[in-house]
Amino acid sequence: MKPALVLLQAYLLGSIPFGYLLVRLLSGSDIRESGSGGTGATNVSRKAGKGAGVATLLLDALKGFAAVLIAQRILDGSSDSFCFVGGAAIAALLGHIFPVWLRFRGGKGVATAIGAFLVLDAVALAIAGLIFLLVVALTRYVSLGSILAAASLPILILVQQVIGPVPNFESLIFTATVAAALIIFAHRANIGRLLTGSESKFG
Repeated sequence: MKPALVLLQAYLLGSIPFGYLLVRLLSGSDIRESGSGGTGATNVSRKAGKGAGVATLLLDALKGFAAVLIAQRILDGSSDSFCFVGGAAIAALLGHIFPVWLRFRGGKGVATAIGAFLVLDAVALAIAGLIFLLVVALTRYVSLGSILAAASLPILILVQQVIGPVPNFESLIFTATVAAALIIFAHRANIGRLLTGSESKFG
């Protein structure tokens, strides 16, 4: 019963559409009808300003952070608990990307993944963050930086395992691989625009 509740709370937390709500509050418009159509920080910044974008980033990250932290507290000491803690991270991502409140049209999941992996593996997250910053600095494509940073997460965890044993390695790398796949899938339209040279640059 507890694992099911953990996954449900994580999905519901992840599905809170902060970007959509902020743009509605500030401009009365639907963020899904603007720019990339996503409810994440980048699209919110373009529609409602950098302040709203930063607020969206922090709130979306908080969803992932809280979902994993709550899962840890509820399942502390139970058998296979880390498997379901990782499942909570994935459920929060699914909630963000496919929110039931917005007919399953949400954001790309990057900020929510940041919050989740801040708890799960802060070292791998920090290095992935550096990859993101480097790619964006060189190309000015936030989407490309997000895709490559997400793809690097399972690789970075594998490298950590080679250097020294990583606690709960199998569950952690599974969570990172699924999270990366979800984020890349959510960026499929961006990938198409990157290939055709029509993707919008940052700044």
